[in-house]
Amino acid sequence: MGCGRVAVVAGRVVLAFAVVVVIGCAPRARTRVRVAAPPPVVSDWPRREVLDLAIRAWDCGRRYGDFTSDMLTVIDYSLPSTERRLWVIDVPAWRVVNHEFVAHGQGSGDNMAVAFSNDPGSRQSSLGLFRTEETYIGGQGYSLRLTGLEPGINDHAMERNIVVHGADYVGSNVIAEHGRLGRSWGCPALARDVSHGIIDRIKGGSALFAYYPDAAWIQTSRFLQCGAVQVAGR
Repeated sequence: MGCGRVAVVAGRVVLAFAVVVVIGCAPRARTRVRVAAPPPVVSDWPRREVLDLAIRAWDCGRRYGDFTSDMLTVIDYSLPSTERRLWVIDVPAWRVVNHEFVAHGQGSGDNMAVAFSNDPGSRQSSLGLFRTEETYIGGQGYSLRLTGLEPGINDHAMERNIVVHGADYVGSNVIAEHGRLGRSWGCPALARDVSHGIIDRIKGGSALFAYYPDAAWIQTSRFLQCGAVQVAGR
């Protein structure tokens, strides 16, 4: 089972409803992206604190040259598996294009994920920032390889075969029958009826940000300490 609005120039983003200022992180020269969009419907978006961290990490990664796509996938592992906790966001358009269920690893917990690991054989999910790579057909069908960008946190993702794939144990029907989703061997597994489309949307160099309120990771991640980020008026 296999099982990995924003303007980015000198750290300034101008929105119709928000201003994000980023300082530091040895930025590369980028073209300013201006985004005008109405405020998001709260229930359709990640919680503000999660979204702020995801945007910070995405912004930092882009300025380091880690990403070639404007798509950002956010997973909030602090939510139960019975909630839709994966979002695919078109950042310049400031639009959620997918909001779906996603499974966590067997070793991370039952309905709630509470433990995370970078170790081969742990069957736990990993946190942090990933880059999507190429697709392939494997034991779980159409799948998407991930590169973990954070040493000690998720950089064994390729070795562990942590990939995005579809699974029969993900979906509202599974929740209705079992009270939670099934679990993977560490992969962010999706429902089969949406997995192919999401994989095609995010493949080839986009960011995937997996969140849990782990203080040690949040305080030491180079993508979250890249610079001071301030969000106002969103």
